[in-house]
Amino acid sequence: MKTVAIIEDQTAICEMISQAVLDPELFEVIIQSSDGLAGSEACLELKPDFVILDVMLPSLNGIEILHRFREKIPDSQVLIFSGFQSPSLLRELLQAGAHGFVEKTAPLSELRKGAEIVASGGSYFGPEVTLLLREAMSDPKSSDSGTHILTKREREILQLIADSHSTRKIASKLQISIKTAENHRTNLMRKLNRHDVASLTRYAINNGLISITG
Repeated sequence: MKTVAIIEDQTAICEMISQAVLDPELFEVIIQSSDGLAGSEACLELKPDFVILDVMLPSLNGIEILHRFREKIPDSQVLIFSGFQSPSLLRELLQAGAHGFVEKTAPLSELRKGAEIVASGGSYFGPEVTLLLREAMSDPKSSDSGTHILTKREREILQLIADSHSTRKIASKLQISIKTAENHRTNLMRKLNRHDVASLTRYAINNGLISITG
């Protein structure tokens, strides 16, 4: 039996996956979390065999969680389950260590199939994602606008800015000085050619770091 973590910001979807998608004879859900940071820390402690992971999450987005997993729990298999998809995001998720991706518009049978394949060590991509994946692989320039051009710290700060955190709150949350947080914000704007918080927020939404509702 495989141990499972579900990190998804909508509690109802978490429960639906646990109760209606995963076969209780094959899977034991040991972690359910609606918060990216809390969910990832629980995974680092309990080391589940298999993780179903959303991309747009509070506190820590799916891409950063994958980077943590690749370093700390590389044996955990990860299936992305998200409503946001683009060639650049797919490329980043794969580079960060995702083993599969099922879109939220897919039927539950698709998610069930993907879960069983990825949990067993395979790779699985839903039909819509497969088309985008081909586009991403055939056109390397499709990822030019992705967050891969940012450092890990810059991606963290971009998400916090887009989640409406002030510079003071960002500094406190990341345990850095206010001046350092301000410098990161300035570097972000220069690197991305965005000159206000609204444009940075739109960039974060377009690259799957936060949802439109925040």
